[in-house]
Amino acid sequence: MTNPGETSAEILLARPGVRRVPSPRLELFYQPDFLSLSLCDSLMELIDQNRRPSTIADPNGDNYFRTSETCDLDPEAESVKALESRLYALNGIAPAHGEPVQGQRYSVGQEFKAHTDYFEPNGADFQRFCSVAGQRTWTFMVYLNNVEAGGGTRFKVLKKTFQPQRGMLVCWNNHRADGSLNPASLHHAMKVRKGLKYVITKWYREKHWG
Repeated sequence: MTNPGETSAEILLARPGVRRVPSPRLELFYQPDFLSLSLCDSLMELIDQNRRPSTIADPNGDNYFRTSETCDLDPEAESVKALESRLYALNGIAPAHGEPVQGQRYSVGQEFKAHTDYFEPNGADFQRFCSVAGQRTWTFMVYLNNVEAGGGTRFKVLKKTFQPQRGMLVCWNNHRADGSLNPASLHHAMKVRKGLKYVITKWYREKHWG
């Protein structure tokens, strides 16, 4: 039985258009055309209104580790409500387990070097980030535009790279089947070489958010 803060391969693959990347190392899925073009446009507008420099949970001394800009999207915005509704219809994860939707914007030369989305148990801020809502479970990410050059998402362990496609969803389980954290979820938001890249990210938690 899936926990309220998680989904499953069976639930995702029951939706038309969802495909799984064949690998025993990681539960990784994608769906082209998950969002409409008009909804992508509305979400990009929200990101541009409130973007700020991105940060990471545990600074590692590399000031160029994550160079994108970030925006926490207003949950009351109609486009965000529409996105949340589509995500819930797809994954069935109880909304109370979701973090607020975050948007990211990458300009030429910006990237987020290889990282995992879960919080390192030995990290300096692990207690601050996980004491209430627990660890991150699943990640759902949607590309909002086509990128002229670069900007792919590379899963190094799987040797799989997704090139941004407007409206395409990519999602993965940050844990293994036994519940342990999965380092094979390591991924790199590669440098944009030409143009801009917009994405939204939705993370889910083991417990209720907030």
